[in-house]
Amino acid sequence: MTWFDKFPQLNDGFLRDLKKVIDDGFRSFTRSYGDAIESLFEPLRHFLVWSENLLTSTPWPIILIAIAAIAWGASRSARIVVACILTLCLIGAFGMWDDTMKTISMILTSTLLAIAVGLPIGILMSRSDRVQGVVNPVLDVMQTMPSFVYLIPVVMLLGIGKVPGLIAVVIYAIPPMIRLTNLGIRQVDSEVLEAADAYGSSKWQRLIKAELPLALPTIMAGINQTIMMALAMVVIASMIGVQGLGQPVLKAISNQYFTLGLFNGLAIVGIAILFDRISQAWGQRLQKHRGGHHV
Repeated sequence: MTWFDKFPQLNDGFLRDLKKVIDDGFRSFTRSYGDAIESLFEPLRHFLVWSENLLTSTPWPIILIAIAAIAWGASRSARIVVACILTLCLIGAFGMWDDTMKTISMILTSTLLAIAVGLPIGILMSRSDRVQGVVNPVLDVMQTMPSFVYLIPVVMLLGIGKVPGLIAVVIYAIPPMIRLTNLGIRQVDSEVLEAADAYGSSKWQRLIKAELPLALPTIMAGINQTIMMALAMVVIASMIGVQGLGQPVLKAISNQYFTLGLFNGLAIVGIAILFDRISQAWGQRLQKHRGGHHV
């Protein structure tokens, strides 16, 4: 028994008062600034709705051709292209096409947002050990925090809907993007940077023409992990209104529909494998290209 445990009333009272102060402060903040914060994300909501409508309204043969072209461009592998087409055909045959397109829209939007936010933070971390020392503990907390906890402040600020779900997905999925961007840039060969400096390159030119291209395979690994974590968050985010494959899974859990949950769960697995194979193949091609460049 610790010294503090000898005073349970003080302990309980202090914690109760502290929790009350924090909860009341956050509620007051959401009442005062919730509408303003929600308006900031309005362009994001429009983009998400537009991408969802685009994917759900586009005829399925065009979607198949587009994904096959992306898979071929990234991997140059007929096996991966055929696997992608068969996966999507099976999803369509089981009547999950629209939900899958909504999920893909959410994943693409959240990944783009994670890249837009995570890439600059990763670059900033690679420039300063002090920034890295501050950001790393925050990332540790983000990666170990239970995913359900992310929903609480997001719902209090933005309510129920697509955008709150998107923000929760991005917060959960962004740490690998930041970490691997930082790692990739820090691992760039110092001789290459010295050569860039010798040619009179500015810091911006060195970043764009040397550091980012050489770090791109590692950054692609970060994008791959971000996509996987975003897919893992889809079912949880469905609790606050995110449409797609997560909602049928949530319905199956609530009503004990085994086959409904199984089929939609397998569809999520199929989409995860599809994204994983394409992004990994692209990263491997970039790695080979970088290796060939030095030879």
